[in-house]
Amino acid sequence: MSDLLYSEVEDDLRAGVRGMLDDKAPWGEVLAGTERDEPYDAALWGAVAVRLGCAGLPVPEELGGAGATWREAAVVMEELGRAVAPVPFLTSAVLATAALLAAGERELLAEVASGDRIAVLAVPLSTAPGGPATGAVRAADGTLTGRVGSVADGAAADVLLVPAPDGLYAVDAAAAERTPVTSLDMTRRLCDLTFSAAPARRVAGGTAAVEAALTTGAALLASEQLGLAERCLDLTVAHLKTRYQFGRPVGSYQGLKHRLADLWTAITQARAVARYAVACVADGDPDTAVAVAVAQAHCSAVAVQAAEECVQMHGGIGFTWEHPAHLYLKRAKSDAIALGTPDRHRAALAVLLDLPPA
Repeated sequence: MSDLLYSEVEDDLRAGVRGMLDDKAPWGEVLAGTERDEPYDAALWGAVAVRLGCAGLPVPEELGGAGATWREAAVVMEELGRAVAPVPFLTSAVLATAALLAAGERELLAEVASGDRIAVLAVPLSTAPGGPATGAVRAADGTLTGRVGSVADGAAADVLLVPAPDGLYAVDAAAAERTPVTSLDMTRRLCDLTFSAAPARRVAGGTAAVEAALTTGAALLASEQLGLAERCLDLTVAHLKTRYQFGRPVGSYQGLKHRLADLWTAITQARAVARYAVACVADGDPDTAVAVAVAQAHCSAVAVQAAEECVQMHGGIGFTWEHPAHLYLKRAKSDAIALGTPDRHRAALAVLLDLPPA
């Protein structure tokens, strides 16, 4: 049985990341960033990736990484979800890194682990583990031609990892035409990629590297959803303790207490399934596929529930642009689609467990 408790190292890492985010990514700065044209917060990414060394947590030390595991990376994901941080950690330090680790690509992996380059797996954000990921891109004579839509952080990438029918290719991002698209979550922006005979280098054959990346990404996305849900609960409880109506704190009303108790229970369950999923990924456990499907099916719904309760229980201010609740709701809704919807993961779980059709 995997140990689901946080280690002392993980607690120290959390404290460092949270302190840095509280200092450099208060919600006012995050909100202001959604109104700028920059695809991500470069200064914040430098602090997370380089100064704290989080870009290469699961990468071996001989390749410039920290030599840690995906468990430590999941702690960072929790804190980034808590802050709704506009940095390409999921896309570069998780998805692309997992693909490069599975492919055995050393040189590019070292550059990504050091934070010198941002790599992005060029698949639609909604792509789930086990789903088709090659899209309409074709390889011929060392070049790629085709299009991939709705790629998260594609505009922030220095290098694109593009799945094709015969393997995974690395492409200089400058060789692709990148068209921004309207994104629900402006802290994780999407763009369409078009390749027209773009020079490419194959880094892996087959689909194993892409599948490993999607599975790892889905597992760690559950940790981001966990951190987001916990933050929404904290904000809501703090507000209900200080907001008065009819001469008493709003939080003293039994109906609201019951809703918060139900939410706390769901978040506690989410923590267990998210921690188990990332432990399975870190250990290469044969139960990984089941654990990831359970985590995504549960944590997606919990994050959305927590964000919706945060908006509603803040009353009128919760519906305004001047309050951070909408940032959490948009990230929660976006995350519920990312790397497979809850329904998609429940369907996958039914197949994995050989459940009879309803």
